[in-house]
Amino acid sequence: MDLHALAGNAPLKRQLELETQRRGLGHAYILAGPPGSGKHTLARLLSAALVCSAQTGPLPCGHCSGCRKVQGGIHPDVVRVWDGERDINVAQIRALRADAYIRPNEAARKVYLLEEAQNLNPSAQNALLKLLEEGPPYAAFLFLTENAAALLPTVRSRCEVLTLSPITLAEAEEYLLARYPDQDPQQVRQAARRCEGLLGYAVAELEHTGGGDSLQRETALSLMDALAQGDELVLFERCAALETDKKTWDRDALATLMDECALLCRDALVCACGVDDDLDSQRQAEAHRLAASLSRPALMEAVALFQRLRGACGFYIGGGHLAGWLCAALSSLPAGRGTLQPTQ
Repeated sequence: MDLHALAGNAPLKRQLELETQRRGLGHAYILAGPPGSGKHTLARLLSAALVCSAQTGPLPCGHCSGCRKVQGGIHPDVVRVWDGERDINVAQIRALRADAYIRPNEAARKVYLLEEAQNLNPSAQNALLKLLEEGPPYAAFLFLTENAAALLPTVRSRCEVLTLSPITLAEAEEYLLARYPDQDPQQVRQAARRCEGLLGYAVAELEHTGGGDSLQRETALSLMDALAQGDELVLFERCAALETDKKTWDRDALATLMDECALLCRDALVCACGVDDDLDSQRQAEAHRLAASLSRPALMEAVALFQRLRGACGFYIGGGHLAGWLCAALSSLPAGRGTLQPTQ
């Protein structure tokens, strides 16, 4: 397979290369990995390979009508099941089952993309089992999820699991510098460092496609400022605001906010170790305040907290529950001030 568009992940590429050489592409894959790890890139490559009409050479060829339509998101035989708003329910799976027995429009295969598959409830997953086991030979299924273990063992046993991992800093820099040759190389390298191996975040930053990410960034700075002040009332007010505006703070927005907060605390730990190379003046100033106000154990516990909350956002946690958990946990961080002197 031609997987050069997917950065890093050499073991996964070797796995797919060997499997496709031996017996061709399978009919069901679970693409597992954290947000920004390349699940959608891999899903696009697999979808294109499944509908590619090239007779020779590695798949996908990237030039045939099928490949071009997949790249443009308009292929009639690549069906996106999730609508971006609701979780995938039994009714949607029943509609999928009925559609799966309608032959493809123009390709040899018909591909179903099930995004956020960790939100498939057990009933919906059970409704898929017979289709995965005995479905038509032209039907293929791609489950995209942060955690393959969130799917039932009976579903996992009928699929091949492809686990994507964060890439190295060198790989991230190489990919981003090649993709954005007209941008300031220093800014590109900063984005590579901040994304921590999850290229999706760096791409969103460099292309400014994060949508509401500016609000989430400002909210993270505000929360960390309250944490640095040590004022529990201010911290409570800022956490409570996450619950009052439910339309703004949905699960995706809360997940991005937790990522931002974790990254600010990591920046503070880096500052506490004497390294200060962030070009973003706001982030740099906040990292200094945190490093001066909180001990290293407190910062490490805060990072772990934000990671736990980020994981919880992948399920059914609401803004109110997260706000309460966040406020209580931040208020009880280990005492002790940082060793970094406050900036003037």
